[in-house]
Amino acid sequence: MKEKEYHGSCHCGSVQFKIVTDAPELTTCDCSICIRKNALMVKVHETQFELIKGEDSLTEYQFHTHTARHFFCKTCGTYPFHRKRVSPDFFGINVHCLEGFDIEGIPVRATVGAGMA
Repeated sequence: MKEKEYHGSCHCGSVQFKIVTDAPELTTCDCSICIRKNALMVKVHETQFELIKGEDSLTEYQFHTHTARHFFCKTCGTYPFHRKRVSPDFFGINVHCLEGFDIEGIPVRATVGAGMA
């Protein structure tokens, strides 16, 4: 896939962002929070992410090592993205929050978050 810009938002539109990615793969995760939110994610470097609006509409949740930073909209509860634990200069973006993002044909890799110490 060619590198492309995508716009994303939470359900109510309070949080809006954009990313640039070539989407080489999508990931799922089996850690205790990701298994519950059931998101399909694409990984992007922080330089390829821009929060356009809604910083004050975000709430953050951390657990375990308090390294990963999971963000949710305070109004609608949507999970749009998180900062990754293993590579905190990257975001995991919930592809279901991206406009016009087609998951067809992109490989999905299951990551093992539950076993991380």
